[in-house]
Amino acid sequence: MTSTVHPVAGFLFDCDGVLVDSLEAAAVAWDAWAETHAPGYDFRTQVEHGVRAADTVAQLVSPDSFAGAFAALEAAEIAGADATLAIPGSIDLTTSIPDASFAVVTSGTRPLAEARLLAAGHRVPAALVTAESVTKGKPDAEPYRRGAELLGLDPADCVALEDAPAGVEAARAAGVGFIIGVGDHLEGAIVDAHVLDLRALSYEGGRLTIVDAL
Repeated sequence: MTSTVHPVAGFLFDCDGVLVDSLEAAAVAWDAWAETHAPGYDFRTQVEHGVRAADTVAQLVSPDSFAGAFAALEAAEIAGADATLAIPGSIDLTTSIPDASFAVVTSGTRPLAEARLLAAGHRVPAALVTAESVTKGKPDAEPYRRGAELLGLDPADCVALEDAPAGVEAARAAGVGFIIGVGDHLEGAIVDAHVLDLRALSYEGGRLTIVDAL
């Protein structure tokens, strides 16, 4: 067993794929939505993980259909949020982190993020950056800069936990000091440490321990 220890002032967590497993719930909602709004779109093989759903919908429907199509998708995803599960180790990790050091930076909307976090057994942090919080979503730097700002920290003093290339790119662009990749959707994105899930991480006294990184 090998471990590394890192001083951390603040944590910037992506939500889906890092704190919660919503992949199957999202696939069901997207596939049902696509039958009406984007025939031929297959979520499991075509989705770009980590970006705002609105940005994907805008590529799939005409501008005059966007508002209705996005509202329908949002309703379907929220309706299916009860199927969301916690990523292994995520609740133990987040409950060990003080509220003032903990932010969620997600590409989902606030209603969807809150529904999924609560369904998985997580608390909703006061520092929550969602699709509506920013003018540009991931891979732009704005979401992670905003997350660090809400914690009153320099991004360089924070760690970001991400499961998708777009999120890793956003964290890098924001100047986040340490980036941990989670899971198997990183597609070659360069991270500072890579773990299968959050059971590999623990936090105590301002120090993050990573055990047996991939």
